[in-house]
Amino acid sequence: MSHAPMPERPDVRLVVVDMDGTLLDGDGQVPDGLWPLLDRMREAGVVFAPASGRQYATLAAMFARAAEGMVFIAENGGYVVRDDEEVSAATLPVSLVTDVVRRMRALADDGTDLGVVVCGRRTAYVERHDRAFLDHVDPYYASLTEVDDLLAVDDTAVKVAVFAFGDPTERVEPALAPLRPDHQVVVSGAHWVDVMDAAVHKGVAVRRLQETLGVTAAQTAAFGDYLNDLEMLDEAELSFAMDNAHPDVLDRARHRAPANTEDGVVRTVTALLDRA
Repeated sequence: MSHAPMPERPDVRLVVVDMDGTLLDGDGQVPDGLWPLLDRMREAGVVFAPASGRQYATLAAMFARAAEGMVFIAENGGYVVRDDEEVSAATLPVSLVTDVVRRMRALADDGTDLGVVVCGRRTAYVERHDRAFLDHVDPYYASLTEVDDLLAVDDTAVKVAVFAFGDPTERVEPALAPLRPDHQVVVSGAHWVDVMDAAVHKGVAVRRLQETLGVTAAQTAAFGDYLNDLEMLDEAELSFAMDNAHPDVLDRARHRAPANTEDGVVRTVTALLDRA
């Protein structure tokens, strides 16, 4: 689709941003320019909401210096928290977790290099403990517990994430595809596939948040770069695809923002506030 120009006088009340490939810079860090912008948004009554496949503990740690009033949309919308209070949680049945783990164990036994993360309310769990795998998990899961058997975990799961060292669409996603349509199976990154409740995604979380805050789609700005951001972008009239976004995201969003490596979110939100 052709991308619309920036509105003349936007009335922005809610800013929702994906993290990896969107807000974070090329080194995976929060850009320095965001911190004064958060102060400006707070003074203007604009709610800021990071929306990520990352767990809540990781997001809370990343924004600890400015977390007051911020809404954390974690686990791709499966777990939403504001000011340490749980707003919503979409839990998975034990039978589904068992099914996913067994499918992935079978793939691994057949030679696919992968690892599984069971994302619980309390923490995240892994049964693969080698550093090659954990180096890819640690940036997303500040609270992580190594266990011997994922099927013996005593916690309520909100998501199961699978990391594939190769292309996840070759074997991992097809092996999980039979779980649709009763559950969501979404490729959430270049190497990740997430399994969640069928009724949960970032878009649902944004819609519920809008209802809670009394904010409309016209007052919502959303930024994303990958397939798990599509529904979130649909809930915002001010929807921005990063220049480095997946082609489907570029096609779906109404507007374009500079790449994450060019401080696209900070530059675009600043421009929106300057026009208000």
